[in-house]
Amino acid sequence: MSALLKQLLLGATLACALVTTGFAQQYPNKTVKIVVPYPPGGFNDTLARISSDKLGKVWSQSVVVENKPGGNTTIGNSYVAKSPADGYTILITPLPFSALPGLYGNKLPYDALKDFQALVWAGSTQNALVTRKGLNIKSAKELVEYARANPGKLNYGSTGSGSSNHLSMELFMNMTGVKLTHVPYKGSAPAVAALMAGEIDVLFDNVPNVIQQVRAGTVLAIGVSGAKRTALLPDTPTVAESGVPGFEVNVWFGMQVPAGTPPAIVKQVNGELVKIFREPDVTKRFNDQGVEVVASTPEEFSKLVQSEVAKWSKLIKEANIRIE
Repeated sequence: MSALLKQLLLGATLACALVTTGFAQQYPNKTVKIVVPYPPGGFNDTLARISSDKLGKVWSQSVVVENKPGGNTTIGNSYVAKSPADGYTILITPLPFSALPGLYGNKLPYDALKDFQALVWAGSTQNALVTRKGLNIKSAKELVEYARANPGKLNYGSTGSGSSNHLSMELFMNMTGVKLTHVPYKGSAPAVAALMAGEIDVLFDNVPNVIQQVRAGTVLAIGVSGAKRTALLPDTPTVAESGVPGFEVNVWFGMQVPAGTPPAIVKQVNGELVKIFREPDVTKRFNDQGVEVVASTPEEFSKLVQSEVAKWSKLIKEANIRIE
């Protein structure tokens, strides 16, 4: 290689490095949007607003939250997928994101694995398996035995097809071979109210959504979906402990940006979010809603999303789950 060519290559390399570094140093120089593909309320919204407030102070720049609900979250997801890959549009990404490829197939208006760049796995919680008062079922094992002895008699609620509580019950039925009738509701509050009213028999829901009712004795928690018990319900066994070995659903929350976002910006925003999530006041706000801080690298969150898409796509195909 000639000396001139070496100098040209070195110059090009240095120029690229300077451009990338300069890009990261200049970012952000305008308003950053955090898109929540759900209506206001719930932990997805909380995560966005904590991040917006804290990042705005770190950057001395406006960071706004935009709720774009609808289409089973596909409207908000698609909006971010088609946004410029410049770091100025961030998507709140919870577990149901990974079920959409299996539910919609090629009708999904974006590619879940190719159109996004993982930013951070913020935290995780669990679903509690709760039954209505008077059902007299006190464990997952008893639920399976009752469902087998009384086919078609039990029903279960969810917040809609593809939600974490719907997927949890579909996995439960797939692993045990029992069948319960699905009754979807428009949100957690009406589903929990239906359980207390005796309109449905069983419900998987995020622990924070049902903990008051469990403590008040108006519903009975017979298991939690994670690999270990939760500090919020320390006396409630995992579903695996309670009669379904191997059962585990990790209800996760993360953030992504459009694919092609400069690595320097991804690294910068990830580093700042990790610091924010580990601040004592933020950790407490997570924990108060039953969410444990994870604060991962982009690579760790990317691996999680890929494995979850594969897991839920397989279940959706095997269980022949359809959008209702």
